[in-house]
Amino acid sequence: MPSLGSYFVVGAVAAVVTFVLSPVVRRVMIRKGAVVAPDERHVHERPTPTAGGSAMMAGVIAAVIVASALGEFDDVMAARTEIVGVVVAALVIFAVGLVDDLREISPPAKMAGMVLAGSILSLTGVSILVFRVPFLDILFLSADWSALVTVLWVVGMANVVNFIDGLDGLAGGIVAIAAGTFFLYALRLGDEGVIDAANPGAMWAVIVLGICVGFLPHNVHPAKIFMGDGGALLLGLLMAVSTMSVGGRTTVEFSGQTYFFFAPMFIPLLILGVPVVDTIWAILRRAARRSSVAVADKEHLHHRLMRLGHGHRRSVVILWAWTMLLSAFVLYPTYTGEGDALVPIGILALALVLFSVLSPRWRGSDADVEADADVEAGADVETGADVETG
Repeated sequence: MPSLGSYFVVGAVAAVVTFVLSPVVRRVMIRKGAVVAPDERHVHERPTPTAGGSAMMAGVIAAVIVASALGEFDDVMAARTEIVGVVVAALVIFAVGLVDDLREISPPAKMAGMVLAGSILSLTGVSILVFRVPFLDILFLSADWSALVTVLWVVGMANVVNFIDGLDGLAGGIVAIAAGTFFLYALRLGDEGVIDAANPGAMWAVIVLGICVGFLPHNVHPAKIFMGDGGALLLGLLMAVSTMSVGGRTTVEFSGQTYFFFAPMFIPLLILGVPVVDTIWAILRRAARRSSVAVADKEHLHHRLMRLGHGHRRSVVILWAWTMLLSAFVLYPTYTGEGDALVPIGILALALVLFSVLSPRWRGSDADVEADADVEAGADVETGADVETG
């Protein structure tokens, strides 16, 4: 596998290109009038340009070019069809998000773009081949099932990131933590021979980490530019690629971990536990109202934290901290071989804290419940994309 130094170079290129180009994109978007104005659907306080995902996309392409020029990535780059497939799929899903940022497209059209990107990945060999069901057995997927599961995984990851992109720096920070964690996880699997030297999962993870690190200085509160749907969907697709490359191709039970840790495909769901829970909760909440999943509301985790009295920055830091905690649940047993039994206990404890803090019926007063009910009733009349600032 490539050395840590080579991975650092690739990640640094992604970060520097994204950092340098973000102000350029900001000026272009201001001239084009691609600015998100404050309104009842957004929590930011001043008009802010969007489409920062353009700088991220440039960072991805630059990092891939540099990696292909480094000899240590020769094994990874040997499967050129897969690498090209990822870049093309990334361009497709980014383009769909960018168009939505500039002129807003319908939810079915956006979904079609995600499905197309996932299909490109499947056709070029970037797909889930095996799936370990916790407590049961390994499923070797047929070509048809592999394509379907791959597309669903891409669509799910893209929406998870897009849904959490609601406060300045929130999505970028959470994905940076998740990508860094998965990079370390993939390195460990490589060192133990679970995945081979040609596996590109760690490379894609470090590229995601790099573009997030490069973009965050421009996106933390108060944000100078938003990543937009183009950036959020791009991050989701690349995280899907990284996790599929690692978890979707190995049948080995690794690290002596118990419970669902025998299923590598479940690791990213744990690392991204905060946005995953937020997405599932949003779907159930909107289904209960009999409204479209695309109908926006202000009931996401970050909105609830702000209503509890936390400011913009503190709410973001709290959600970053929860993601770090979940990441520690993955990395500690992976690198030490100890503490397996504490993992599910810790996760259940964190879930209980989340539920008790964020559920109005557990917070206590009837006034809180009534206030939340009023907010939910008002949200029924909102339409459009998810509330977003970051």
